[in-house]
Amino acid sequence: MDLNRCSIQGMEMGRKTGSHSEITGPKVREAALRLIAQHGFAAVSMRQIAAEVGIQAGALYNYTPDKQSLLFDLMQSHMQELLQAREANRSGEGPLAQLEGFVRFHIRFHLPRQQAVFVSYMELRNLDPANFSEIERLRTQYEDELQAILDEGDRLGVFDLPDSKITTLAIIAMLTGICNWYREDGRLSATEIEADYWTLVRKSVGLDAVEQMRHRRAV
Repeated sequence: MDLNRCSIQGMEMGRKTGSHSEITGPKVREAALRLIAQHGFAAVSMRQIAAEVGIQAGALYNYTPDKQSLLFDLMQSHMQELLQAREANRSGEGPLAQLEGFVRFHIRFHLPRQQAVFVSYMELRNLDPANFSEIERLRTQYEDELQAILDEGDRLGVFDLPDSKITTLAIIAMLTGICNWYREDGRLSATEIEADYWTLVRKSVGLDAVEQMRHRRAV
């Protein structure tokens, strides 16, 4: 037997297997995301996910140990992508510019990912305690940035906030909620929605009231 030939064949088989895995793995996650968003985590079986991808049910376990791990992977990937994108898109000096940058970033990041957003928020209850804690840690990391902006703006008198934590959660819920109803062929474009929601956020942090007070003092 030609050992060199066997080695070459083995390398080729390894590349084919790896290539197949790189293609099928993302397809499994895409199918799971789509089905869970449409039907809910509890109603979707591993067999359904496998059928959607076009593989045998048993082969699915080459890509994920169980459905819980698959759900966690979807949520973790979404949050990690969000945090990485945010890290690369921070801009603006001062709390007002930073708040506007955060608002516009949040909308632009989430609108193209409506299924991922839906699953990440609606299926939290189906995570086991350890997985839930990890997703909450990532969510808190993102929320803390917004709260830090609000706290600084409140300290400087730029914003007028009764409670920065509640305002943080309210703003994120309001912005994320766009994904529940937004349609590309709807009445408003994404750009128009972004502008309208920035106006709403301005009001929610008391910007109009602060500016009116300054105007009265100036007069």
